Amino acid sequence: MAGWQQLYWDNQLVSVKQAKANNEGLSNHQFELHQSHTPVESDTSEPLNRIKITLEIDLFWQPFSLDYRLLKDDEVLTQGQRTTKDIERQAPRQAPEVKKQLSIIGLASLGFKLLKSAKMIKVVLAGASIAAYSWLFSFQFALALIACLMFHEYGHIRAMKYFGMKTKGIYLIPFMGGLALSDEKINTRWQDVVISIMGPTFGLLMSIAALLAYWITGNVFFAGLAAFNALLNLFNLLPILPLDGGHILKSISFSMNSLMGLIACVAGAAIGVFISYSLGLALLGFLLLIGSMEIVFEWKSRHQSHLLPLDRYGQLFSAVWYLLTVGALIAIIWYFAGSGDDMLGLPLKILQS
Repeated sequence: MAGWQQLYWDNQLVSVKQAKANNEGLSNHQFELHQSHTPVESDTSEPLNRIKITLEIDLFWQPFSLDYRLLKDDEVLTQGQRTTKDIERQAPRQAPEVKKQLSIIGLASLGFKLLKSAKMIKVVLAGASIAAYSWLFSFQFALALIACLMFHEYGHIRAMKYFGMKTKGIYLIPFMGGLALSDEKINTRWQDVVISIMGPTFGLLMSIAALLAYWITGNVFFAGLAAFNALLNLFNLLPILPLDGGHILKSISFSMNSLMGLIACVAGAAIGVFISYSLGLALLGFLLLIGSMEIVFEWKSRHQSHLLPLDRYGQLFSAVWYLLTVGALIAIIWYFAGSGDDMLGLPLKILQS
């Protein structure tokens, strides 16, 4: 993010450029290869042949581009350019080992990976979710809620496929919502933003479709579906981890590469504390605690992150996309609250309580 570079030769670190506040433009990585002799030619009195290798890097962040030249002594072996699209699609053959810090989210993810090895777990979790929501509400509402969750998670899946990532499908978790999984890792902050926000965006589209169906048929079922689905996706856009809004906030703020990034994260956590205090939601407070720990862990190592940051245009576009989605969801909730129906006004009362 701040020009931090590591160059490896056969998994051995040979050159490092430390992170700086502003580190772009031309830089050189230099190291030597020692060419050994064959047994026939071996002569202990003769020194090894040293080959000087230079990798020239011309780096720009706004927008991102990396021009490179690889030289053996003074001979150019290869040259080219890398852009954001190249970084998004790259798949390292063998990533250097990095010491992992303790992460509750990581432990939870590992535990779930053990569960998802069996395909039947999808059916079991779906059945358990339907049973759980039917117990809380009704069977019809449970099916509608499952449909909302599936469409939301399908938005994440579509975004993953857009970036060429292999997906593992959708898993429904009783009382927790859903989860779209992929075995592949993201390479850029832009990927994180798009994958995270596409779920609520698809949820918004479903609420708009239900709103249109209500206008055409007058069936209050579609009105309830539109309102409660909007509330569900609005909850997901809360700026705390591990919710979608938390990932969006993290990607935008960490791309700022300054103290403003940390301030933005603290502000997001403060909003989460206020909401959890106002609504008395123990689960939301628990998620806020986990999310805050994740933010602190990543902030400490933000210069060493392999994720390509958002440029200024990407930061602005992501923020506008996020705010427009939030505004549209609130507008749908507000519209149905004015209908005079107590049930349709419940989502707004939850937001105002």
